[in-house]
Amino acid sequence: MNTNNTTPWHPVARAADLRPGANIVAGFAEGQELALWRAADGTAQAWENRCPHRSVRFTLGQVIENRLACAYHGWQYAAGSGQCTRIPAHPAMQAPRNVCAKTFNVAEAAGMLWVHLSPETHIAPTELANAVPAGWNFCRTLTVRAPASTVRKMLARHGLVADAASGAWRGQLDEVNTAALVLDAQPSLAFVHFWSDAHPAGHAMTVLHVAVRRLRSEIEAFPKD
Repeated sequence: MNTNNTTPWHPVARAADLRPGANIVAGFAEGQELALWRAADGTAQAWENRCPHRSVRFTLGQVIENRLACAYHGWQYAAGSGQCTRIPAHPAMQAPRNVCAKTFNVAEAAGMLWVHLSPETHIAPTELANAVPAGWNFCRTLTVRAPASTVRKMLARHGLVADAASGAWRGQLDEVNTAALVLDAQPSLAFVHFWSDAHPAGHAMTVLHVAVRRLRSEIEAFPKD
């Protein structure tokens, strides 16, 4: 029984939750705090949630076209590179080239935003697209106060099977076809994204909502590793 994470790509958020040139979503992966956003041109971004100027969280700021602006002094950083491009207090001054937000590799697949925490450039494997079967519907994201390893053990106990290529868990919960994507957020905190072939407004989806809430209670009561 493999209950470990099998891919270095982390499913940090649902792709539809990021609107182009609009909101900033807070995220976590292996203890790394993230600022997730989408530039006006539609490209998804995953950055360390810290402005390199005064360490204020980027999630307090705003998206301005294809730039992310810090809430403290308004310094702006370019999508993609993270390079500082504008300092509002000194509009005529060229932004220092050594000031750059820390960015991470990001990919969109299977309706999710995936992040790789390595500083090196990585291309997402095509298998991520198979993490959730085509046409399936999002159920919910479950917050679980337990290690991700415990979550995976309990999914296995319920008969779900891990796909080595994508890291997704598939099977049935209360006879409802289910795909579960486990995010190792912090040492004792995990997020689980549930998908199903059930209709969003159907009875089976309601059954799955109840099942995953019950599953959370079981996981949090399970002895810690």
